[in-house]
This record gives sequence, C-alpha cells and structure tokens, in this order.
Amino acid sequence: MKKHLFVLSALAISFGAVAKLPPLSDEAKAKAAEAAAKTAHGNKVADFQLCKSREKVAAHYYKTQGKGKAAPTATPACVDPGAYKPAETTAAAPAAAPAAAPAGAKPAAAPAKKG
Repeated sequence: MKKHLFVLSALAISFGAVAKLPPLSDEAKAKAAEAAAKTAHGNKVADFQLCKSREKVAAHYYKTQGKGKAAPTATPACVDPGAYKPAETTAAAPAAAPAAAPAGAKPAAAPAKKG
C-alpha cells in the first residue's frame, strides 16, 4: 500500500512540474542562436583537428610500417574553418531612435498620402 501511495504522490508532484514556460524573448533567442553558432564552429574546429591528426598518423605509418603496402585511396583534404566570426544581426544594432520631443511640443504631422 505504501508503494502505491508513493507512486501516486510522485505522479502528483511531477504533473505540477510540467507547467508551460513563457516564450523566449528576442534577446534570449539571439543568445541561443549565438551559442549554437559557437558550438557549430567549435565542432568544425574539432573535426579539422581530428582530420589533421589522422593524416599525421597515416603519414607516419606509411613512412615507417607501410613499406610494400599500397597507399590509401585519396581522401578529401582537411578544411580549416578559420577563426570564429560572430554573425552580424540587425537586432544587435537597432536603428537609432528619433530624439525625444519636449513635453509641451506637438507631435509632427504625418505626410499626406497621394493616391
């Protein structure tokens, strides 16, 4: 009986933890996109380093041990991803806001539309 009570209480608590989260703000979305871009670049750098190390090991093997063995088939060259460059976003540099008008000033009239 205690097991059933424990399971039911655990289920009741877990249903309360499944509340809907509020939507992300634009700033949070931009930070998440930037973090994803950094991670993707880091993965490209890691792939490049792994490729270079494989080439080095293979070259050493064929130089020392591979006498009389056929050279491996051609493989694609390692591509260096270069330094990380953050993406330029328009959200990061918003357009300059117009200067605030004095408190007693009338708002500027909108130009009339020509039809």
